[in-house]
Amino acid sequence: MLEETKRILSDLIAFPTVSVDSNLAMIGYIADYLDACGAQVEIFHDPTGLKANLFATLGPDVDGGLVLSGHCDVVPVADQDWSSDPFELVERDGHLYGRGTCDMKGFVAATLAMAPQFARTPRKAPIHFAFTYDEETGCVGAQHLTRLLARRGRHPAMAIIGEPTMMRVIEGHKGCYEYTVRFQGLEGHGSAPDLGVNAVEYVVRYVARLLELREQLKSMAPEDSRFDPPWTTLNVGALHGGSTHNVIPPKAQVAWEMRPVQPSDADFVKQAMAEYCNDTLLPAMRAVHPEARIETEIIGEVAGLVPVEGNEARRLLSRLTGANSADLVPFGTEAGIFQQLGMDVVVCGPGSIEQAHKADEFLSVDQLSKCLELLEKVDQAFATDVAD
Repeated sequence: MLEETKRILSDLIAFPTVSVDSNLAMIGYIADYLDACGAQVEIFHDPTGLKANLFATLGPDVDGGLVLSGHCDVVPVADQDWSSDPFELVERDGHLYGRGTCDMKGFVAATLAMAPQFARTPRKAPIHFAFTYDEETGCVGAQHLTRLLARRGRHPAMAIIGEPTMMRVIEGHKGCYEYTVRFQGLEGHGSAPDLGVNAVEYVVRYVARLLELREQLKSMAPEDSRFDPPWTTLNVGALHGGSTHNVIPPKAQVAWEMRPVQPSDADFVKQAMAEYCNDTLLPAMRAVHPEARIETEIIGEVAGLVPVEGNEARRLLSRLTGANSADLVPFGTEAGIFQQLGMDVVVCGPGSIEQAHKADEFLSVDQLSKCLELLEKVDQAFATDVAD
């Protein structure tokens, strides 16, 4: 099984599925593989037709069942110093090198290698495969897929998101909300600042308000929060605007994010910033230039994975792995999106997040073996105990 998994992983790594590019070749490869295993395979294209999600099912066409989920896209390799071709799998000293090995084509390859065994095992509840596009740029594909599943009335019971956790069972992580806010003011000469609308100055005031809210959020952390830090965080990632010393800049923008520990925190921040723009900044800008505006682009609003008491996926994997507890992680995944569909969800996959997005990304052979061992246990447990 391990050698077959490595063979599949080599094929997957050879697809350069950087988020800005198409993933259709990889989706087609997966579709053919699962179709040959007898799965019911559906492909859902994005609005451009250049990317797609895949949802496939082995077993009976009934509610319930387990979703094994991973994303197809990888981050760019530009300006990274790789010691080998990033899109060619290289095995060296017990490590498998290549872009996406741990994040997260290793898990995808393991689920595909297990598919023939899943197909042979008699079961009352199905095993589903969900492979998405554009996870790295806002989890767009997973949101598209879950909306389609909801409209079709599909109700899987559990999901395992195979992001790299060193095979630890993860039951929670914060959400990730990302925004770009653009300010349109009025150009002018620096010697007459009252006659222009300085977009950079208004961006600075916007950021100052964000930083005020960041301090307020520290006092709003739930008493039982297990996150580190326990409160919702805000980060200003980039500021752009202006060209020289003596020109009033008419345009500026800020890119920022928040990582909410609870949905109410996100609502609080969004409402506070909307009120500040509408009640304070825009009136001041338009008093000088009626055409001034502030536009907010939502890059992504990805729900967190909320730790819940009755998480059957956590109980199942804890029993199979022997883990005494489940952990939280600081990085985001698609797990919260599947949780919003009503599933019990955990994150558990091979490799370390510390290797993700770096040059010479790797996945250890030992971690890939442990993933296969767990999937074999899941196959049997889900065919008997869970199905009953």
